[in-house]
Amino acid sequence: QVQLVESGGGSVQAGGSLRLSCAASGGTFRSYAMGWFRQAPGKEREFVSAIGWSGGATYYADSVKGRFTISRDNAKNTVYLEMNRLRPEDTAVYYCAASVTSRVVIISAQYDYWGQGTQVTVSS
Repeated sequence: QVQLVESGGGSVQAGGSLRLSCAASGGTFRSYAMGWFRQAPGKEREFVSAIGWSGGATYYADSVKGRFTISRDNAKNTVYLEMNRLRPEDTAVYYCAASVTSRVVIISAQYDYWGQGTQVTVSS
């Protein structure tokens, strides 16, 4: 059973930065595609970013492109989401997810394992 634990969330003013981390255990991390999703109050969960097994392929939602960067360290079984120039509309619970398929996937149903989420709050 794969376990994912997010950390790094918090409160920040608009224009600020945060770095989220997701530590994986119990599986073969280096073979999984990884993704970040978020869910704001009263809204559906939405795709944020994804990365393939090697880190060579990445994909971003248009709303975060140019501001967020996804990366992974397979030696540490960890995936990161660097978030810069944060906006109030980025406020949400951010979830890390793992897919047993190695390629980049952006559909939540294609992910097999999920973390518990970490809150990000951006004030104006």
